[in-house]
Amino acid sequence: MSTRRQALLCMSHSPLLDHVDPPAEVRAAVDASFEQARAFVRDFDPELVVNFGPDHFNGFFYDLMPPFCLGFAAHGTGDYDSFDGALDVPAPIAEELAQFVIDRNIDLAISRRMELDHGAVQPLEILYDGDPAATPVLPVFVNSVARPFVPMSRVRALGQAIGEYFASVDKRVLFLGSGGLSHDPPVPQFATADGAQREFLTAGRHPTAEARAARQARTIDTARRFAAGEADIMDLNPEWDRGFLEVCASGRVEDFDRYTADEMDAVAGHSSHEVRTWVAAYSALRACGPFEVTYEFYQPIKEYIAGFAVTTAALV
Repeated sequence: MSTRRQALLCMSHSPLLDHVDPPAEVRAAVDASFEQARAFVRDFDPELVVNFGPDHFNGFFYDLMPPFCLGFAAHGTGDYDSFDGALDVPAPIAEELAQFVIDRNIDLAISRRMELDHGAVQPLEILYDGDPAATPVLPVFVNSVARPFVPMSRVRALGQAIGEYFASVDKRVLFLGSGGLSHDPPVPQFATADGAQREFLTAGRHPTAEARAARQARTIDTARRFAAGEADIMDLNPEWDRGFLEVCASGRVEDFDRYTADEMDAVAGHSSHEVRTWVAAYSALRACGPFEVTYEFYQPIKEYIAGFAVTTAALV
């Protein structure tokens, strides 16, 4: 068991993990990175996980889209056969944290009935043998899909405020970020969506089983065609991914501020904004002190439509 009080794990997710078949050596490398992540968590033995996660129009929609939201209670949506159940959210800590963050001029929304999709629960499933409710978790939604986006400096400020709160809390706290890196999956953009798509993006929660299955089938089909070089979506950008990972490892979290939404769309894809969860997590850890990245895995994986990465970091 670690004596450190704060640590970090950031990792890509993909709803396609159990639905497509990358080359065996790629799958083995990803599985090995997951085992490294699990070993890190076992050694650290967190008493609480602060889970910075995105959403893919499963729990948050344009009828009310906050830039940030802290859950006082949370439930998995079950999309892509992900966790469908209640998480163990310590509401008194969530309430105190929310006030602390708001008092530092961060406009944080709260939810007493948050719904978390695969983007938030998949890392917990990987780390805790399929059971995201195995450890207490504070879910922090960071909008990573729906324009308009706040400047990256505000994401950093959110993470910093949360880190400052936990810097003086006598618990082992794991900051967990989920998403990215470069990728451009077939998620409709409101500006170019048709009427039915706009209605879904605005209020498409709790779809029928048939509608959810059709949506998932489209994504799986796109992934297979992308891997075969046949899909009309933006390619992955390993150079951009490695540059972002270099900023993470540098400890200079203020360097995240140079990332702009328009440039990210243009060079890394519309879903590259999921790195905002990493920015929040790394900024939270930096608020607790200097750190070093202790493990890094990266590989561009077309079958997962993702520049796929896993990193761990500890205070020094």
